[in-house]
Amino acid sequence: MQQSKQVDNTWVVLKNLLETEGVARQHLNSYNEFVQEGLQNIVKEINGIDIESLGNPYRITFDRIKIGKPQVNEIDGSVSSVQPLETRLRSLTYSSPLYVEMTVEEGGVRRDTQLQYIGNLPVMVKSNLCSLSKMDDETLMGSGEDPQDPGGHFIINGSERVIVGLEDLSPNRIIVDSTKVGNRAKLDITLKQDGTINVKVPSTPVDLPIVVIMRALGLETDKEIAEAISLKPELQDLLDVPLEKASETRSSKDALIFIGNRVAHGMLEEFRLRKAEIVLDWGLLPHLGKKTSDRYHKAMFIGESVSKLLELKLGWITEDDKDHYGNKVIKFAGQMLADLFRTAFRNLTRDMKYQLERMVQKRGPGVIGVAIRPGIITDKLNNSIATGNWGRGKVGVTQLLDRTNYLSTVSHLRRI
Repeated sequence: MQQSKQVDNTWVVLKNLLETEGVARQHLNSYNEFVQEGLQNIVKEINGIDIESLGNPYRITFDRIKIGKPQVNEIDGSVSSVQPLETRLRSLTYSSPLYVEMTVEEGGVRRDTQLQYIGNLPVMVKSNLCSLSKMDDETLMGSGEDPQDPGGHFIINGSERVIVGLEDLSPNRIIVDSTKVGNRAKLDITLKQDGTINVKVPSTPVDLPIVVIMRALGLETDKEIAEAISLKPELQDLLDVPLEKASETRSSKDALIFIGNRVAHGMLEEFRLRKAEIVLDWGLLPHLGKKTSDRYHKAMFIGESVSKLLELKLGWITEDDKDHYGNKVIKFAGQMLADLFRTAFRNLTRDMKYQLERMVQKRGPGVIGVAIRPGIITDKLNNSIATGNWGRGKVGVTQLLDRTNYLSTVSHLRRI
């Protein structure tokens, strides 16, 4: 009797969840968060570009991002608003224009600010950007839409595409594991048979000694490094080999030169030092910050990671279960589009820098608009959603929405 009551309570919770949230709310929430915060954060990350103009360099900074209403460019050049049903019937893409405020700075003085069009963002059906999200059932039926359609998909060239949820390891977590082979674009800290501890930074071609990395991050003495890893004598005794291997680097500058020699071999010393600093600030644990002042926190994080590695060696802890859902995250449409937009926006800024540096004689905000190629962002987003190819080996991220029947549509939107 008690077991039956528990099952009934479970169904009450599930029923309430579906009634309040809906079957595609995970994608809609993710996309809405990306539109409201994610886009602006990505623009803020890049912040601006420096134009190396002959004798008179200047900077273009990026400020607020603005998103227009879904629209379509007609053959005669006019622009008209559009709804999902029309894009399906006319084989169009359901998208909104993106604008960014760009300001020209010369000598630290802001000269002029203009809103520049940078490309189109595909709009998720029933999201906050979509006009259908503000309609009641009667209005939806009058517009030719099904009130029971959960949304959560995109319309690219008239085809309905859904981003399938992607299961992945949680980011920014220390996971200790023992393996013989492995290839992931993460910060890998490895304890070898001879006692040496190396770290593999994603942007470097070679493994680097852990002590050298921590010294370059500002912990210069052996005592500081040992205490950052652990205060327990048993763990500190295991650091004799790594400290001895890095005995030639006695200061942070020595450590930077050591790293620079391996990531920018054959270059001038100034360039090698600069490259080493870029590796530390941008390639190493970027979630902790990308400024020089963040290096201490990175050293402490690495110290904690090494401590867990040594505790595993001594048998004090067991391996972390990478298949446990506490160590996993499911990426939905918003997170997947954020990865895509970040790459596309960086490509756009690089192209802008190249175009503007070619226009040596021409200046002013009007030239900025000429240097922007909106197709870089528009084509990247549309093509990736249309094909499911996300780059870096990720394929099949999107699929043609299954409309065989209502249950198959719901199943497809909730698939992982």
